Amino acid sequence: MPPAGWGVGHDVPARIAAIVLAAGASRRMGRNKMLLPLDGESLVRRAAGRAIGARLSPTIVVLGHEPEKVRAELTGLSCEFVTNPDYTGPTSTSLHRGLGALPADADAAVVILADMVMVTVAMLTAIVMAARANPAPLVVSRYGDVLAPPLLFRRLLFPELLAWRDEGCGKQVVLRHRAEAIFLDWPPAALLDIDTSEDFAALTRS
Repeated sequence: MPPAGWGVGHDVPARIAAIVLAAGASRRMGRNKMLLPLDGESLVRRAAGRAIGARLSPTIVVLGHEPEKVRAELTGLSCEFVTNPDYTGPTSTSLHRGLGALPADADAAVVILADMVMVTVAMLTAIVMAARANPAPLVVSRYGDVLAPPLLFRRLLFPELLAWRDEGCGKQVVLRHRAEAIFLDWPPAALLDIDTSEDFAALTRS
């Protein structure tokens, strides 16, 4: 038998993709937060670059609000794009678009929120390594008592994610399979996301 996380009958690891959710309207920000600069790069480029750095392939970026501007921020990166025309609706609509764009040979996908600016290549790599070492159906990031992205879902959970219609990145699917999950613990400060101008101002002052 091949090691867990390896493709049966193949000599290469099963393919793990990334779905970077970057479609939102940024209503609380008042401008497109995906375009905000942090450490010399926009938030969306920061997120996609980290996914690529963790060797997630393909890295699928879900666009919505101002799609051409966001796409332009990713020039030169090895990304694939899908647009969610219902980007003002629940987060699930963007996740569904990302899942629909996955290649048939993707064994799993890591769901990443582009406004979670403290997610690192090391965190994403650890999630991939955990999935390759254990056949659990999902790998969940835990920040103290909070479960949040990045989240890895194996293909066997995709139908449940596609059936889910609410906000959050498949929260009910995570809770339903909690007993089967692998948990990776990160500092609570890494949970930071950027929703408002005040959030961004505080981050850039620190």
